[in-house]
Amino acid sequence: MKLDEFYPQLHHWLITRGPNYVGGIIVFFIGIWFIKWLRNRLRMRMAKRQVHSSLQPFFLSLTITALYVLLVIWVMNIIGWEMTIFTTIIGAFSVAAGLALSGTFQNFAGGVLILLLKPFEIDDSIVAQGQDGKVVSIQMFYTVLITADNKTVIIPNGKLFNEVIVNVTREGKRRLDFELRVGYSNDMEKAKAIMLHVVNASKDILHDQAARVGVIGLDNDCVRFTINVWVDPANFLVAKINLQEAMLKELAAGGINFPKPGF
Repeated sequence: MKLDEFYPQLHHWLITRGPNYVGGIIVFFIGIWFIKWLRNRLRMRMAKRQVHSSLQPFFLSLTITALYVLLVIWVMNIIGWEMTIFTTIIGAFSVAAGLALSGTFQNFAGGVLILLLKPFEIDDSIVAQGQDGKVVSIQMFYTVLITADNKTVIIPNGKLFNEVIVNVTREGKRRLDFELRVGYSNDMEKAKAIMLHVVNASKDILHDQAARVGVIGLDNDCVRFTINVWVDPANFLVAKINLQEAMLKELAAGGINFPKPGF
């Protein structure tokens, strides 16, 4: 291209398109400044409102990323770049990503709802998805439990939030129920008195709640007693073991016999 043709075309481009590019650059730098300012404001606002620490980075990152994308699109429109091909690419990518990550998005949504609605918290003991354990970690995509036998259980949040969750810690106490079978030849009042004595002497139960000992059923070979006491959820298994062992020991010492298996 000859110089005498280049300069007129450059002059024409500067007159017709130059202002758009200048305006786009100005908008871009103003937008960058505004997004940085808004990020600091959002961070302070979430801290003031005590948004869960696991959610703050996500919400902040999602908001800022969306603003950057909108800013770039706005600048491209000001400059006059054609957006059709970019729209097609973004749409195709979004559909493919959505299909590939549908399960991941479900787990993520479950994690957000768990952190917001708090059906359980760290150190709570829960029963869910056939697992019984203490919550040691709540992540965005999964929740980690430690069972009584020290197994680590990782449950996807999508399944966890959409099923029944039993929180055995929230109320601060848990009822311990078990049965004892006593033969008909025994003095039932004596057997019940021994059971009540063991319950009242136990240091593993909560004595501010009334315990209950009584006959729950009559079988062909025995009388079935039920024992209902309240315990600290964290001490549930230990309390059950100690109380049952003490019951058996004291009943045997008091001459109370038990039906033989297969009688």
